Amino acid sequence: MYQINQNYTVNLSNKNPPRLALTLGDPAGIGPEVILKALADQNISNNCHLTVVGSRDLLLGVYEQINSTHLANPEHLQVLDVPLNSETANNIIIGTGNAASGAASFAYMEQAIACTLSGEFDAIVTAPIAKSAWQLAGHNYPGQTELLAEKSAVDRFGMLFVARSPHTGWTLRTLLATTHIPLCQVADTLTPQLLTSKLNLLVECLAQDFGIENGRIAIAGLNPHSGEQGQLGSEEQDWLIPWLEQERINRPHFQLDGPIPPDTMWVNPGQAWYGNSSAHNPADAYLALYHDQGLIPVKLMAFDRAVNTSIGLPFVRTSPDHGTAFDIAGHGIADATSMKAAIELATELVSQRVYKTQTGVLSPRPKHWENVNKNL
Repeated sequence: MYQINQNYTVNLSNKNPPRLALTLGDPAGIGPEVILKALADQNISNNCHLTVVGSRDLLLGVYEQINSTHLANPEHLQVLDVPLNSETANNIIIGTGNAASGAASFAYMEQAIACTLSGEFDAIVTAPIAKSAWQLAGHNYPGQTELLAEKSAVDRFGMLFVARSPHTGWTLRTLLATTHIPLCQVADTLTPQLLTSKLNLLVECLAQDFGIENGRIAIAGLNPHSGEQGQLGSEEQDWLIPWLEQERINRPHFQLDGPIPPDTMWVNPGQAWYGNSSAHNPADAYLALYHDQGLIPVKLMAFDRAVNTSIGLPFVRTSPDHGTAFDIAGHGIADATSMKAAIELATELVSQRVYKTQTGVLSPRPKHWENVNKNL
Protein backbone atom coordinates (compact mmCIF):
# COMPACT_ATOMS: atom_id res chain seq x y z
CA MET A 1 0.00 0.00 0.00
CA TYR A 2 1.07 3.61 0.23
CA GLN A 3 3.71 4.82 2.64
CA ILE A 4 3.20 8.55 3.09
CA ASN A 5 6.27 10.64 2.35
CA GLN A 6 7.30 11.59 5.86
CA ASN A 7 9.31 14.55 4.55
CA TYR A 8 6.16 16.59 4.19
CA THR A 9 3.03 14.79 5.41
CA VAL A 10 3.77 14.61 9.11
CA ASN A 11 4.41 18.32 9.48
CA LEU A 12 1.28 19.25 7.56
CA SER A 13 -0.95 16.71 9.28
CA ASN A 14 -0.33 18.27 12.69
CA LYS A 15 -1.92 21.50 11.44
CA ASN A 16 -4.41 20.79 8.70
CA PRO A 17 -4.71 17.08 7.90
CA PRO A 18 -6.31 16.32 4.52
CA ARG A 19 -10.10 16.12 4.78
CA LEU A 20 -11.37 13.10 2.90
CA ALA A 21 -14.95 12.25 1.96
CA LEU A 22 -15.58 8.49 1.67
CA THR A 23 -18.67 7.67 -0.38
CA LEU A 24 -20.42 4.35 0.30
CA GLY A 25 -20.76 3.49 -3.37
CA ASP A 26 -23.59 1.12 -4.21
CA PRO A 27 -25.05 0.26 -0.79
CA ALA A 28 -26.06 -3.21 -2.02
CA GLY A 29 -22.43 -4.05 -2.79
CA ILE A 30 -19.29 -4.43 -0.71
CA GLY A 31 -18.62 -0.68 -0.41
CA PRO A 32 -20.01 -0.30 3.14
CA GLU A 33 -18.14 -3.41 4.28
CA VAL A 34 -14.73 -2.43 2.89
CA ILE A 35 -15.12 1.08 4.32
CA LEU A 36 -15.89 -0.27 7.79
CA LYS A 37 -13.00 -2.72 7.52
CA ALA A 38 -10.61 0.00 6.36
CA LEU A 39 -11.63 2.36 9.14
CA ALA A 40 -11.14 -0.38 11.73
CA ASP A 41 -7.42 0.10 11.06
CA GLN A 42 -6.55 3.06 13.28
CA ASN A 43 -3.40 3.77 11.25
CA ILE A 44 -5.57 4.76 8.28
CA SER A 45 -6.72 7.97 9.96
CA ASN A 46 -3.35 8.99 11.41
CA ASN A 47 -2.65 11.52 8.65
CA CYS A 48 -6.15 12.55 7.54
CA HIS A 49 -9.64 13.43 8.70
CA LEU A 50 -12.27 11.02 7.34
CA THR A 51 -15.99 11.56 6.81
CA VAL A 52 -18.22 8.81 5.44
CA VAL A 53 -20.83 10.15 3.01
CA GLY A 54 -23.82 7.85 2.90
CA SER A 55 -26.55 6.37 5.07
CA ARG A 56 -25.78 5.84 8.74
CA ASP A 57 -28.66 3.37 9.16
CA LEU A 58 -27.35 1.27 6.30
CA LEU A 59 -23.85 1.25 7.78
CA LEU A 60 -25.29 0.12 11.11
CA GLY A 61 -27.22 -2.63 9.34
CA VAL A 62 -24.07 -3.95 7.64
CA TYR A 63 -22.15 -3.72 10.92
CA GLU A 64 -24.78 -5.75 12.75
CA GLN A 65 -25.25 -8.27 9.94
CA ILE A 66 -21.56 -9.11 9.61
CA ASN A 67 -20.97 -8.87 13.37
CA SER A 68 -17.18 -8.88 13.19
CA THR A 69 -14.49 -7.32 15.35
CA HIS A 70 -12.74 -6.37 12.11
CA LEU A 71 -15.31 -3.66 11.36
CA ALA A 72 -15.35 -0.12 12.72
CA ASN A 73 -18.46 0.74 14.72
CA PRO A 74 -20.45 3.31 12.71
CA GLU A 75 -21.46 4.98 15.97
CA HIS A 76 -17.85 6.08 16.38
CA LEU A 77 -17.41 7.43 12.84
CA GLN A 78 -17.92 10.87 11.34
CA VAL A 79 -20.85 10.33 8.96
CA LEU A 80 -22.48 12.85 6.64
CA ASP A 81 -25.92 11.26 6.49
CA VAL A 82 -27.48 11.64 3.04
CA PRO A 83 -31.29 11.51 3.25
CA LEU A 84 -33.06 8.95 1.05
CA ASN A 85 -36.80 8.84 0.47
CA SER A 86 -38.55 5.89 2.10
CA GLU A 87 -39.20 4.07 -1.19
CA THR A 88 -35.51 4.13 -2.10
CA ALA A 89 -34.35 3.14 1.38
CA ASN A 90 -36.84 0.27 1.64
CA ASN A 91 -35.87 -1.24 -1.72
CA ILE A 92 -32.13 -1.53 -1.13
CA ILE A 93 -31.34 -5.24 -0.97
CA ILE A 94 -27.83 -6.32 0.04
CA GLY A 95 -26.35 -8.34 -2.82
CA THR A 96 -28.71 -7.04 -5.50
CA GLY A 97 -28.04 -3.93 -7.52
CA ASN A 98 -31.24 -2.21 -8.58
CA ALA A 99 -32.73 1.22 -9.24
CA ALA A 100 -32.89 1.96 -5.51
CA SER A 101 -29.23 1.18 -4.86
CA GLY A 102 -28.31 3.16 -7.98
CA ALA A 103 -30.30 6.17 -6.79
CA ALA A 104 -28.65 5.98 -3.37
CA SER A 105 -25.08 5.72 -4.69
CA PHE A 106 -25.73 8.62 -7.08
CA ALA A 107 -27.07 10.74 -4.20
CA TYR A 108 -23.95 9.98 -2.12
CA MET A 109 -21.71 11.06 -4.99
CA GLU A 110 -23.62 14.27 -5.64
CA GLN A 111 -23.40 15.22 -1.97
CA ALA A 112 -19.68 14.49 -1.75
CA ILE A 113 -18.93 16.45 -4.94
CA ALA A 114 -20.98 19.45 -3.81
CA CYS A 115 -19.27 19.54 -0.42
CA THR A 116 -15.81 19.17 -1.95
CA LEU A 117 -16.38 21.92 -4.49
CA SER A 118 -17.60 24.19 -1.67
CA GLY A 119 -14.36 23.58 0.24
CA GLU A 120 -15.56 21.22 2.97
CA PHE A 121 -13.34 18.35 1.75
CA ASP A 122 -9.97 18.16 0.01
CA ALA A 123 -10.54 14.82 -1.69
CA ILE A 124 -13.12 12.17 -2.42
CA VAL A 125 -12.52 8.44 -2.03
CA THR A 126 -15.31 6.55 -3.77
CA ALA A 127 -16.44 3.01 -3.09
CA PRO A 128 -17.53 1.13 -6.24
CA ILE A 129 -20.86 1.72 -7.95
CA ALA A 130 -22.80 -0.36 -10.47
CA LYS A 131 -23.18 1.50 -13.75
CA SER A 132 -26.22 -0.62 -14.57
CA ALA A 133 -27.91 0.47 -11.32
CA TRP A 134 -27.26 4.12 -12.20
CA GLN A 135 -28.91 3.49 -15.55
CA LEU A 136 -31.92 1.90 -13.85
CA ALA A 137 -32.17 4.97 -11.62
CA GLY A 138 -32.16 7.24 -14.67
CA HIS A 139 -28.58 8.51 -14.41
CA ASN A 140 -26.93 8.02 -17.79
CA TYR A 141 -23.22 8.30 -17.07
CA PRO A 142 -20.51 5.86 -18.18
CA GLY A 143 -19.15 5.96 -14.63
CA GLN A 144 -18.23 8.07 -11.62
CA THR A 145 -15.33 9.73 -13.43
CA GLU A 146 -17.61 11.34 -15.99
CA LEU A 147 -19.99 12.62 -13.29
CA LEU A 148 -17.07 14.09 -11.37
CA ALA A 149 -15.81 15.86 -14.50
CA GLU A 150 -19.24 17.24 -15.38
CA LYS A 151 -19.93 18.59 -11.90
CA SER A 152 -16.43 20.09 -11.80
CA ALA A 153 -16.91 21.72 -15.22
CA VAL A 154 -13.75 20.21 -16.71
CA ASP A 155 -13.36 18.59 -20.11
CA ARG A 156 -9.76 17.39 -19.67
CA PHE A 157 -9.69 14.39 -17.37
CA GLY A 158 -8.38 10.87 -17.23
CA MET A 159 -8.31 7.60 -15.31
CA LEU A 160 -4.89 6.87 -13.82
CA PHE A 161 -4.35 3.58 -12.03
CA VAL A 162 -1.69 3.56 -9.33
CA ALA A 163 -0.34 0.64 -7.34
CA ARG A 164 2.71 0.13 -5.16
CA SER A 165 4.31 -3.31 -5.26
CA PRO A 166 4.37 -5.15 -1.92
CA HIS A 167 7.42 -7.01 -3.22
CA THR A 168 9.71 -4.14 -4.27
CA GLY A 169 7.99 -0.86 -3.37
CA TRP A 170 8.01 0.17 -7.03
CA THR A 171 5.01 2.26 -8.12
CA LEU A 172 3.06 1.35 -11.25
CA ARG A 173 1.16 4.21 -12.91
CA THR A 174 -1.08 3.47 -15.89
CA LEU A 175 -3.22 6.04 -17.72
CA LEU A 176 -6.00 5.00 -20.10
CA ALA A 177 -6.36 7.03 -23.31
CA THR A 178 -9.92 5.77 -23.79
CA THR A 179 -12.09 4.30 -21.07
CA HIS A 180 -15.63 2.94 -21.08
CA ILE A 181 -16.38 2.59 -24.77
CA PRO A 182 -16.95 -0.50 -26.93
CA LEU A 183 -13.81 -2.02 -28.38
CA CYS A 184 -15.09 -1.46 -31.93
CA GLN A 185 -15.04 2.31 -31.29
CA VAL A 186 -11.47 2.55 -30.00
CA ALA A 187 -9.64 3.01 -33.33
CA ASP A 188 -12.01 5.76 -34.45
CA THR A 189 -11.94 7.51 -31.06
CA LEU A 190 -8.16 7.66 -30.85
CA THR A 191 -6.71 10.77 -32.51
CA PRO A 192 -3.46 12.75 -32.20
CA GLN A 193 -5.44 15.49 -30.44
CA LEU A 194 -6.86 13.05 -27.86
CA LEU A 195 -3.46 11.51 -27.13
CA THR A 196 -1.86 14.94 -26.75
CA SER A 197 -4.56 15.87 -24.25
CA LYS A 198 -4.02 12.65 -22.28
CA LEU A 199 -0.24 13.02 -22.39
CA ASN A 200 -0.54 16.60 -21.15
CA LEU A 201 -2.63 15.37 -18.22
CA LEU A 202 -0.15 12.62 -17.42
CA VAL A 203 2.88 14.92 -17.51
CA GLU A 204 1.09 17.48 -15.32
CA CYS A 205 0.01 14.76 -12.88
CA LEU A 206 3.49 13.28 -12.57
CA ALA A 207 4.84 16.71 -11.63
CA GLN A 208 2.00 17.89 -9.41
CA ASP A 209 1.19 14.68 -7.57
CA PHE A 210 4.37 12.60 -7.68
CA GLY A 211 7.22 15.10 -7.91
CA ILE A 212 8.44 13.77 -11.28
CA GLU A 213 9.33 16.54 -13.74
CA ASN A 214 11.88 14.70 -15.88
CA GLY A 215 10.66 11.17 -16.33
CA ARG A 216 10.03 8.35 -18.72
CA ILE A 217 6.67 7.39 -20.19
CA ALA A 218 6.01 4.19 -22.16
CA ILE A 219 3.26 4.43 -24.78
CA ALA A 220 1.52 1.37 -26.19
CA GLY A 221 0.82 0.62 -29.81
CA LEU A 222 -2.72 -0.12 -30.90
CA ASN A 223 -2.34 -3.18 -33.10
CA PRO A 224 -0.54 -6.51 -32.55
CA HIS A 225 3.22 -5.93 -32.84
CA SER A 226 2.39 -2.21 -33.12
CA GLY A 227 1.12 -2.82 -36.63
CA GLU A 228 4.17 -4.73 -37.96
CA GLN A 229 5.04 -1.77 -40.23
CA GLY A 230 1.49 -1.60 -41.53
CA GLN A 231 0.99 -5.33 -42.07
CA LEU A 232 -1.28 -5.76 -39.02
CA GLY A 233 -2.97 -2.37 -38.99
CA SER A 234 -2.13 1.07 -40.32
CA GLU A 235 -2.79 3.38 -37.35
CA GLU A 236 0.81 3.33 -36.14
CA GLN A 237 2.22 4.24 -39.55
CA ASP A 238 -0.56 6.68 -40.45
CA TRP A 239 -0.48 8.87 -37.36
CA LEU A 240 0.69 7.30 -34.09
CA ILE A 241 4.41 7.21 -34.91
CA PRO A 242 4.45 10.72 -36.49
CA TRP A 243 2.51 12.03 -33.46
CA LEU A 244 5.01 10.48 -31.06
CA GLU A 245 7.98 11.89 -32.97
CA GLN A 246 6.50 15.38 -32.68
CA GLU A 247 5.77 14.92 -28.97
CA ARG A 248 9.41 13.99 -28.37
CA ILE A 249 10.39 17.32 -29.89
CA ASN A 250 7.78 19.17 -27.81
CA ARG A 251 8.80 17.50 -24.54
CA PRO A 252 12.61 17.34 -24.38
CA HIS A 253 12.57 16.78 -20.62
CA PHE A 254 10.61 13.54 -20.92
CA GLN A 255 11.71 10.27 -22.51
CA LEU A 256 8.79 8.94 -24.54
CA ASP A 257 9.15 5.27 -25.51
CA GLY A 258 6.92 3.70 -28.13
CA PRO A 259 4.74 2.77 -29.69
CA ILE A 260 5.59 -0.41 -27.78
CA PRO A 261 3.89 -3.65 -28.91
CA PRO A 262 1.07 -4.19 -26.41
CA ASP A 263 1.97 -7.81 -25.72
CA THR A 264 5.51 -6.93 -24.60
CA MET A 265 5.01 -3.52 -22.98
CA TRP A 266 4.01 -5.09 -19.69
CA VAL A 267 6.97 -7.48 -19.35
CA ASN A 268 9.25 -4.85 -17.80
CA PRO A 269 6.69 -3.52 -15.27
CA GLY A 270 5.82 -7.11 -14.36
CA GLN A 271 9.47 -7.77 -13.60
CA ALA A 272 9.70 -4.53 -11.62
CA TRP A 273 6.57 -5.45 -9.67
CA TYR A 274 7.71 -8.92 -8.67
CA GLY A 275 11.38 -8.14 -8.20
CA ASN A 276 12.82 -10.09 -11.10
CA SER A 277 16.54 -9.31 -11.14
CA SER A 278 16.58 -9.00 -14.94
CA ALA A 279 14.30 -5.95 -14.86
CA HIS A 280 15.89 -2.55 -15.24
CA ASN A 281 14.82 1.06 -15.56
CA PRO A 282 11.01 0.70 -15.49
CA ALA A 283 9.08 3.69 -16.80
CA ASP A 284 7.57 6.29 -14.48
CA ALA A 285 4.20 5.83 -16.20
CA TYR A 286 2.49 3.80 -18.91
CA LEU A 287 -0.06 5.12 -21.41
CA ALA A 288 -2.48 2.43 -22.59
CA LEU A 289 -4.73 3.16 -25.54
CA TYR A 290 -7.86 1.38 -24.36
CA HIS A 291 -9.48 -0.06 -21.24
CA ASP A 292 -8.49 -3.71 -21.28
CA GLN A 293 -5.05 -3.05 -22.75
CA GLY A 294 -4.20 -1.20 -19.56
CA LEU A 295 -6.35 -2.85 -16.92
CA ILE A 296 -5.72 -6.52 -17.60
CA PRO A 297 -2.04 -6.19 -16.59
CA VAL A 298 -2.85 -3.78 -13.74
CA LYS A 299 -5.38 -6.15 -12.25
CA LEU A 300 -3.20 -9.18 -12.86
CA MET A 301 -0.40 -7.59 -10.83
CA ALA A 302 -2.34 -5.51 -8.34
CA PHE A 303 -5.99 -6.48 -8.16
CA ASP A 304 -6.17 -6.17 -4.37
CA ARG A 305 -4.22 -2.91 -4.06
CA ALA A 306 -4.53 -0.84 -7.25
CA VAL A 307 -6.15 2.57 -6.96
CA ASN A 308 -8.08 4.48 -9.62
CA THR A 309 -7.37 8.20 -9.40
CA SER A 310 -9.13 10.76 -11.57
CA ILE A 311 -6.67 13.31 -12.92
CA GLY A 312 -7.59 16.72 -14.30
CA LEU A 313 -10.13 17.50 -11.56
CA PRO A 314 -9.80 20.51 -9.22
CA PHE A 315 -9.52 18.10 -6.29
CA VAL A 316 -8.12 14.64 -5.58
CA ARG A 317 -10.32 11.63 -6.24
CA THR A 318 -9.32 8.02 -5.69
CA SER A 319 -11.19 4.73 -5.71
CA PRO A 320 -10.44 1.04 -5.17
CA ASP A 321 -9.81 -0.80 -8.40
CA HIS A 322 -12.57 -3.37 -7.95
CA GLY A 323 -16.31 -3.58 -8.43
CA THR A 324 -19.37 -3.93 -6.24
CA ALA A 325 -19.02 -7.73 -5.87
CA PHE A 326 -22.72 -8.21 -5.22
CA ASP A 327 -22.19 -11.97 -4.97
CA ILE A 328 -20.22 -11.65 -1.71
CA ALA A 329 -21.86 -8.53 -0.27
CA GLY A 330 -22.89 -8.99 3.35
CA HIS A 331 -20.84 -12.15 3.84
CA GLY A 332 -17.98 -10.48 5.67
CA ILE A 333 -15.29 -11.76 3.28
CA ALA A 334 -14.57 -8.67 1.17
CA ASP A 335 -10.93 -7.54 1.05
CA ALA A 336 -10.39 -3.92 2.14
CA THR A 337 -6.77 -3.68 0.95
CA SER A 338 -7.60 -1.59 -2.11
CA MET A 339 -9.86 0.73 -0.10
CA LYS A 340 -7.05 1.32 2.40
CA ALA A 341 -4.68 2.03 -0.48
CA ALA A 342 -7.17 4.50 -1.97
CA ILE A 343 -7.41 6.39 1.33
CA GLU A 344 -3.65 6.44 1.77
CA LEU A 345 -3.01 7.59 -1.80
CA ALA A 346 -5.61 10.37 -1.50
CA THR A 347 -3.90 11.54 1.69
CA GLU A 348 -0.52 11.50 -0.01
CA LEU A 349 -1.70 13.39 -3.09
CA VAL A 350 -3.46 16.10 -1.09
CA SER A 351 -0.36 16.54 1.06
CA GLN A 352 1.82 16.75 -2.04
CA ARG A 353 -0.36 19.51 -3.48
CA VAL A 354 -0.47 21.41 -0.19
CA TYR A 355 3.31 21.18 0.12
CA LYS A 356 3.77 22.56 -3.38
CA THR A 357 1.28 25.38 -2.74
CA GLN A 358 2.97 26.36 0.52
CA THR A 359 6.56 26.12 -0.66
CA GLY A 360 6.33 26.67 -4.41
CA VAL A 361 8.42 23.57 -5.05
CA LEU A 362 7.77 19.89 -5.57
CA SER A 363 8.29 17.62 -2.62
CA PRO A 364 11.11 15.10 -2.91
CA ARG A 365 10.30 11.57 -3.94
CA PRO A 366 9.79 9.14 -1.05
CA LYS A 367 13.10 8.04 0.44
CA HIS A 368 12.54 4.41 -0.55
CA TRP A 369 12.18 5.34 -4.25
CA GLU A 370 15.89 5.59 -5.06
CA ASN A 371 16.76 2.30 -3.38
CA VAL A 372 13.87 0.54 -5.05
CA ASN A 373 14.94 1.55 -8.54
CA LYS A 374 18.59 0.67 -7.92
CA ASN A 375 17.43 -2.86 -7.21
CA LEU A 376 15.36 -3.23 -10.39
